[in-house]
Amino acid sequence: MPKSSGKLPSLATLLTAQNIVFAGIIWSVFTFWFFSLFSITVPGEDSPLWYLLTTYLLETLPFCFAAWLCYRNWKSPQIASGRDVWFFIGLGLASYAVGNLLFGIWELYFGLNPDISPADLFYVIFTVCVGWGMILAVLPRRLNLEPKQWLIIGAIAVFGTILAIAVKYFASLKPSFEEEVVTDAAQWIVNLDDFLSIFASPVNTFYSIADVVLLIIGSTLLLAFWGGRFSISWRMIAAAALSKYVADLSLYVALSLPGNYESGGLMDVFYVFCGVLYAIGAALEYDVSTSRPSRGRRRRGAG
Repeated sequence: MPKSSGKLPSLATLLTAQNIVFAGIIWSVFTFWFFSLFSITVPGEDSPLWYLLTTYLLETLPFCFAAWLCYRNWKSPQIASGRDVWFFIGLGLASYAVGNLLFGIWELYFGLNPDISPADLFYVIFTVCVGWGMILAVLPRRLNLEPKQWLIIGAIAVFGTILAIAVKYFASLKPSFEEEVVTDAAQWIVNLDDFLSIFASPVNTFYSIADVVLLIIGSTLLLAFWGGRFSISWRMIAAAALSKYVADLSLYVALSLPGNYESGGLMDVFYVFCGVLYAIGAALEYDVSTSRPSRGRRRRGAG
């Protein structure tokens, strides 16, 4: 009985905001080190399977953990920014993790290099749910922003849009070649891959627009919560949106280069940073929200 009762306090102690922040920093530093050492391959050769599997693991686990932290926030009635906010953000993060799993199977197991795959359905769900969750965080607040703050948001919107259009344009200049697919996958898998490629252009256009929208919403959140009690957690969420934007732009640049795209490039670390920042933001929000009532009770008791 003493052993079983001692497990819960140890788990609560382990999952403090401070420990999660430290773990996120360590995870990010290790990921950057790992990608820097092993992402460069001999020209004409693919990355080894063990490296690609590790990159998927390093990217997917933070999103799984962040989704669980958002679920914890949703279950807590003390969350100040609203439980629905974290429900939708957590649903989006969980969808991203499922999408990564499917894309890994598509790329590593079936040996396909798709423009689009079933994983993109979950990536779209991620974008919609996270975007809606961030909007729900903004809606209850009166955005009494100063003119210079609106100018900052406008500048970010214009710059982000121009940069996304430019990168997409140069990516479209890459000559396309019909290459024979060498794969052991079943014929219906190959047929499905060919069918889904029809939707590659509209889906990628959606990603480009959504990245800019998330960047704008993240910037608005950053300014709306600036200097407040919950500002730090939402700075992390805004930074996560920025990391996703940078990672996707880097992906479009990689697609514009000669040769076939392969996951695991150095700039893919920004996908890892994105998941880590969402986890840190969720942990900080929970810590600040749950510590607020206890302080109030102590003050009332002292008075």
